[in-house]
Amino acid sequence: MRLEDKVCIVTGGAKGIGAEMSQLFAKEGARVIAADMSDLDYSVENIEGYKLNVADTNQCEELFKYASEKYGRIDVLVNNAGITRDGLTHKITDDMWNMVIDVNLKGVFNLTKHVGPYMMKQGNGSIINISSVVGEYGNIGQANYAATKAGVIGLAKTWAKEFARKGAAVRANAIAPGYIMTDILKTVPQPLLDDFAKLTMLGRLGQPEEIAKAALFLASDDSSYVTGHVLSVNGGMRL
Repeated sequence: MRLEDKVCIVTGGAKGIGAEMSQLFAKEGARVIAADMSDLDYSVENIEGYKLNVADTNQCEELFKYASEKYGRIDVLVNNAGITRDGLTHKITDDMWNMVIDVNLKGVFNLTKHVGPYMMKQGNGSIINISSVVGEYGNIGQANYAATKAGVIGLAKTWAKEFARKGAAVRANAIAPGYIMTDILKTVPQPLLDDFAKLTMLGRLGQPEEIAKAALFLASDDSSYVTGHVLSVNGGMRL
């Protein structure tokens, strides 16, 4: 029960990695708000679904007010919501660029701008930004996505400094997953998945629960002296 009685917000919590994190946090004793544009694919005690478009500034402020007023505290924020609109740089349209920036980067800022200072006044908290191996190393055809995932690493490092002022034990970290077997990858042809697996030292793709366990570490007091860090969970990926 490493998160007993803690209040956690997980964006993009309806499916995939977000759903795994939400359910593991609840199993570890947390009260979880799984915020997503979609309905939850599951029903678990102590997990509350909340409709949210992270790109909408007003909706993010409303979620912050709702969570802080209902529970009286916010202990963990996981900025997980994200999208892709892939294409070679010269083929990325303004709409493709703006949509990815709005959700993956602005969306992370929109909620944290309220939760971070609140945690600072509270005296403690953990902020976790879900980045990507692509944010660390780049990738062909994903200039927009790579820019946002590199950006959330910069935000985590900034917030580690900004929200720990005045003696507040607020930590901010990022997780950079490699290729993880979510629904998106399930549409990829098997030969290509095999190629992805060969890029790793462990010779396989990751599972959503492996990212959730890394998030649990950063959310819990087990990581009480870890902040401003990027935790790469990629099987030893070589790019």
